Amino acid sequence: SMASPALLMRVVASAYSVAEKAATIVRNVMAAGDLGIVEKTGANDLQTKADRLVQMSICASLARKFPKVTIIGEEELPTDEVTEELIEDGHCEEILKKTCPAQYTGIKEEELVIWVDPLDGTKEYTEGLLDHVTVLIGIAYGGKAIAGVINQPYYNYEAGTDAVLGRTIWGVLGIGAFGFQLTEAPAGKHIIITTRSHSSTLVNDCISALNPDSIIRVGGAGNKIIQLIEGKASAYVFASPGCKKWDTCAPEAILHAVGGKITDIHGNSFQYNKEVKHMNSAGVLATLRNYDYYASRIPNTVKQSLVP
Repeated sequence: SMASPALLMRVVASAYSVAEKAATIVRNVMAAGDLGIVEKTGANDLQTKADRLVQMSICASLARKFPKVTIIGEEELPTDEVTEELIEDGHCEEILKKTCPAQYTGIKEEELVIWVDPLDGTKEYTEGLLDHVTVLIGIAYGGKAIAGVINQPYYNYEAGTDAVLGRTIWGVLGIGAFGFQLTEAPAGKHIIITTRSHSSTLVNDCISALNPDSIIRVGGAGNKIIQLIEGKASAYVFASPGCKKWDTCAPEAILHAVGGKITDIHGNSFQYNKEVKHMNSAGVLATLRNYDYYASRIPNTVKQSLVP
């Protein structure tokens, strides 16, 4: 008989279905019209009913199947009983058919950390910029992001009423990434993608130093990484401390699975073990290709301002 799939593949296969359920919740909350917006630390740091319900759904669904895995979500929520309708028990068969990379076959539940951003781009969600919104489930082992799922609940939302809404992108280091068409940005063009609502002098000085041909300002870390892997942007640059581990874990795994690179502004890789601080205090630099070109042009003044 066939050996049962390795734990990692089971976790990713479940995370895929859990992310699709999350997308349905996100769309239902928006359709119902009451977003239940709460300011956390200010007008650029919001939480909605969708953030809360999605996090409960993701964390409870994965914890039920994989009780010894550490799950860290963005929102601080009461641990009330989660209603059954929020639980997703399914998994993606397609993922279970893939062979687990040899270096990950022996992983035990207690060695995995799952970083969850239930709704990346909350501010954009509240403003109706729906294509910026993603659901992020990142899976880390030994402090490294090794697998990830990104769902875009509103992918295709401008394509008319018959269009199928939403898509799920997933990846595992050593297998690759799926659910999108890998495309490189135009050669020789420096298209920088950066923050939309967290700009500063430092952020802008850093971008100027890279001699950009154009600058794209959008919300959501998940959204920015998708722009890189689909060739719409050549580098994601954010010279500021705002980003957190749950913003970068899933996107990092997917970017690395297709040969890209993400670090802080100094070139340090991110650590994702459960004890790590949540803030990526030294910013973000990510590319699908030509990482060294951009890294070498980050001004020292910028580096000195951002302490890891």
